[in-house]
Amino acid sequence: MKISLESISNNIDNITEHIGKLISWLVLVLVILVGYDVFMRYVFSSGSIAIQELEWHLFSIIFLLGAAYTLKHDEHVRLDILYRSHLLNEKHRAWIDALGSLLVLLPFCLLIIISSWPFVSQAFIHNEASPDPGGLPARWLIKSMIPLGFCLLMLQGVAETIKKTSIALGNKQ
Repeated sequence: MKISLESISNNIDNITEHIGKLISWLVLVLVILVGYDVFMRYVFSSGSIAIQELEWHLFSIIFLLGAAYTLKHDEHVRLDILYRSHLLNEKHRAWIDALGSLLVLLPFCLLIIISSWPFVSQAFIHNEASPDPGGLPARWLIKSMIPLGFCLLMLQGVAETIKKTSIALGNKQ
């Protein structure tokens, strides 16, 4: 069975797309949760530490797991002064993207994955919980989103590198 780089890229894209769409529902959950929290605080003068922590946990999950989806759809922030100018054609841009992924994105993701692993494992081993009364337990769950999010971003970076290298070499339009 022959596996092509294009099929690997397509499979990664499909995974990223499904995860991105799933994560997008968390935005709705977060909006509802924040609305509930504000309503309870201002109408009934009743707040909850657990609700507030859940809000930032959801935001963290959206941000970390949504980064790969954002990369797939080329919606990350970049400085477009030169990149989008008439001085660069599609092949030049593809080389910039491919080399940027290889030299910056992928090593950075690997660095974060490796350096965050002890952070997550220590939280798991010590069964770390919120230090605040009424806070959430199992803090390792939210901390585990750091290496998971960067694994997904690195995978999508591989897919983008494959696509951009193909364009740069003139194999794909």
